[in-house]
Amino acid sequence: MSTPKIFESEYRFCLILWECEPMRIADLAKIAKERLDWSRTTTYTVVKRLTDRGVLKNDHSVITSIVSKQEAQVSEMEELVEKTFEGSFPAFVAAFAKSRKLTKAEEEEIRAIIERGGK
Repeated sequence: MSTPKIFESEYRFCLILWECEPMRIADLAKIAKERLDWSRTTTYTVVKRLTDRGVLKNDHSVITSIVSKQEAQVSEMEELVEKTFEGSFPAFVAAFAKSRKLTKAEEEEIRAIIERGGK
């Protein structure tokens, strides 16, 4: 089963939920107002959309995620690699490495991840 699409503003909202879940929708709306400057109705609308797409679960106004932060990140990265780099992960890594200077620690961490097979 593929991970449902989470759009950028929805992702910023999900970051709040992933940090604090489970949360009552009223509390989530208050935090979304503070951090995202969203109205209560915007929050409720986004919760409904994400629930309908299978990203969130609304159980008697208590909101939890069905899709984890890591699942969302992996799905987005896979889409980026497919769309922008014609499915070539080495091309993606090469472009990333050329776009910024990696620290020695980052290089070592990436090598270790590759050696562990991505785990």
